[in-house]
Amino acid sequence: MFIKIIGGQNMNIYERDILINLSKDQYINQRSLAQRTGHSLGTVNQTIKSLMRTGYIDELAMLTSKAQDEFKEKKPKRAIILAAGFGMRMVPINTETTKGLIEVNGEVLIERTIRQLHEVGITEIYVVVGFMKEQYEYLIDEFGVELIVNSEYATKNNLHSIKLAVDHLENAYIIPCDIWCRENPFSKYELYSWYMVSDLVDDESSVRVNRKMELVSVQKKLGGNSMVGICYLVKEDAEIVKQKIIELSKNRYYDDAFWEEALYKKDRMIVAAKVVHSVDVVEINTYEQLRELDSDSNQLKTDAIDVICNALDVKNDEISNISVLKKGMTNRSFLFECKEKKYIMRIPGEGTDQLINRQEEAEVYNCIRDKNICDDIAYINPDNGYKITEFLEGARVCDPLDEDDIKKCMKCLRNFHQKKLKVDHDFDLFGQIEFYEKLWNGKSSVYRDYLKTKRNVLDLKEYVQKNIEVKTLTHIDAVPDNFLFVDKDGKEDIRLIDWEYAGMQDPHVDIAMFCIYSLYDKTQVDHLIDIYFEDECKQSIRIKIYCYIAIAGLLWSNWCEYKRTLGIEFGEYSLRQYRYAKEYYRIVQEELRKLKEGREVIQNV
Repeated sequence: MFIKIIGGQNMNIYERDILINLSKDQYINQRSLAQRTGHSLGTVNQTIKSLMRTGYIDELAMLTSKAQDEFKEKKPKRAIILAAGFGMRMVPINTETTKGLIEVNGEVLIERTIRQLHEVGITEIYVVVGFMKEQYEYLIDEFGVELIVNSEYATKNNLHSIKLAVDHLENAYIIPCDIWCRENPFSKYELYSWYMVSDLVDDESSVRVNRKMELVSVQKKLGGNSMVGICYLVKEDAEIVKQKIIELSKNRYYDDAFWEEALYKKDRMIVAAKVVHSVDVVEINTYEQLRELDSDSNQLKTDAIDVICNALDVKNDEISNISVLKKGMTNRSFLFECKEKKYIMRIPGEGTDQLINRQEEAEVYNCIRDKNICDDIAYINPDNGYKITEFLEGARVCDPLDEDDIKKCMKCLRNFHQKKLKVDHDFDLFGQIEFYEKLWNGKSSVYRDYLKTKRNVLDLKEYVQKNIEVKTLTHIDAVPDNFLFVDKDGKEDIRLIDWEYAGMQDPHVDIAMFCIYSLYDKTQVDHLIDIYFEDECKQSIRIKIYCYIAIAGLLWSNWCEYKRTLGIEFGEYSLRQYRYAKEYYRIVQEELRKLKEGREVIQNV
């Protein structure tokens, strides 16, 4: 690879490396220079002659003013540290500490990085924060950094973090916050742009280093150099990257993209490779990587791990293969193995202590524990909601658009309702609407006609109460994602999971909940009702289920409004719930009008 420099001259990678080395250490002889750079003696000999010929060093191998000017122009001036993300793979550590503040050998990761930058004279440091941003505030006073807040960290990847700092890319290091470097990777002297990779082969990498020290694209799963993520950009390349970042960030296709997308031109990066040994630079992505690097790290002593050890009678190092599951609307969960079995641990998410009574949830699980209805519970804490369940291998969730799936789910739901199980607490739909509203009260609803919609929904209460035939234990959250299809001894079985909201209620509420989570239209709603009731649903009950759809729509709309105050958005889901509240109120009114007209016709006859 060749890099363009001042005066129209080209400098190859050996010349750049040796010139940088000469700027750091006094020249003794070519043999010592070969040892320091790792290049052959012949390469060093040729390179020294070339640098003399082009005027970068004199006869004594001392830097000339031309070289000094080159170093001055490309000198590192600033750094951008990316620290906005969830660090989802760091479960369960990320439930208590953001990844940049993990301790390794008694030193906080991001503090170590900042100190290494200070050692080479870089004090202009920008830290892009988002998740747990408050935990980074102390860095302003401690190290004089500037925080840049990425409010979109939950929905967009770090390309959008870099966009917030594009005016600071010139002669800048870009650094992930979760990197541990044995030796200082930064320098007072740089001559070209580079991106750091390690000599470790990684199936997830999208680049490999060729013989010219270029970073060329490689398909994932084919193996490339592990991408460390530290990068240095000189002025010319910084401008290219800046324009590319701005362009890409306008395209929603790149919402989930890494910032490195801006480094590519066709099939390779526009910057050179900087290769390091994998033992010298470690990206700490998982609990187990941290444990391997520092088995005494304070972050390994999390509440979640302590619970697992006590509940399953295992030691910390017996817990392995920890991996994050999809982040749910309410909880964070992770998968782990111990004693040759797989388990899922649920950790309640933000604000759930306000939303869910864990004592009541534990009561429900005790009620259904031995009835082959739910997943197998290994541990549940009625105080904090921590729960451990056995992992159901090969399980899949219900497809709400698959006829066979929904028939099986409605049969499962009907069989559960027919057991007429009882617990000591109710789920009050109207009470919960008021409760969620109080949680976000103090801020007006995001919907301009909320008060009118609420009045309409509350008007449905009388009809509902007149048409409740029985109350029994009801799941409340009987949505497609909570029906698991599993193989049990060669036969398909269905398990209903996540009973956080369950309580005594009209079981027909569960039908409404399935509909609104599936975002069904009225035709699909009616079809599901027919399946559940095996084509024998009375019109009065059908209208009652329409009422429940309107009521549940407002209920979960208010739930989403509360979550919104916590910085959590649910996109289309929240909007559709509010639409259900309005549209199904109108549907109920229309159906009641038809019933009334039908009775009048009969009376007249």
